[in-house]
Amino acid sequence: MGDLGVRSVKSYLKDLIKKHQVDFVIAQAENVDNGKGVSVLKYLELKNLGINFFTGGNWTLFNPEIYSYLNDPNEPIIRPANYPSNYQGLEYKYLNTKFGQVLIISLLGKIVGRDLKIDFKNPLKTADDILEKEKNTPKIATIVNFHGDYSSEKVVIGHYLDGRVTAVIGDHWHVPSNDARILFNKTAHISDVGMNGSLNSSLGVKLDIAIDRWLNGSKLKNELIKEDDLQFNAVLIDFNIKTGLANSIKQIRLTS
Repeated sequence: MGDLGVRSVKSYLKDLIKKHQVDFVIAQAENVDNGKGVSVLKYLELKNLGINFFTGGNWTLFNPEIYSYLNDPNEPIIRPANYPSNYQGLEYKYLNTKFGQVLIISLLGKIVGRDLKIDFKNPLKTADDILEKEKNTPKIATIVNFHGDYSSEKVVIGHYLDGRVTAVIGDHWHVPSNDARILFNKTAHISDVGMNGSLNSSLGVKLDIAIDRWLNGSKLKNELIKEDDLQFNAVLIDFNIKTGLANSIKQIRLTS
């Protein structure tokens, strides 16, 4: 979330990769450019910090300069697959690793803030269609990022895809949920992984603005806090490259 999100990645990611011998890193970057979308500059900066792939959310399409990257199958960034087909960006992509290919899919839930009027495709059916289309493509894992507000949707899609994908990782709340686990059929799941960025804020926004708007009905624009303690939220997933199913999921939450 914003510049402090990038600073959080700078502070923690390199050491975590080394400590846990991480093979690849996936991040949601839809809020990285001042809270709205992702610029090419921020995208390249985060790649250089060790992030291998970027999933999509409801702000991913905000900055048109990223469209050429979203449309390029060789650039590791996607928008949500259940946007209408006439929108910019590919529906899914593969990440090449030293062990093999990883299929990565982003999906939006029913309620995702500003995009309520867009006729999104059903995320469950969209996932089904992609998995069917790609069933014969060799892969070591399939990672699904679900970007939504309803906790019920996040739980349901985890169970719906259980045993068919490696992990279903929820986000969009910016607040980590305490429910990371391996489901019955060996899919790793968490309702919300949480955000990277400011710790003492309203999801990255200055508290006085959020409080004034709520308390007094003021029409104030969000303003991201520029200096604050940092938080870093993630999950560490271990999986079997032969079955594509998860062995374990561990939450990581660091603050400074």
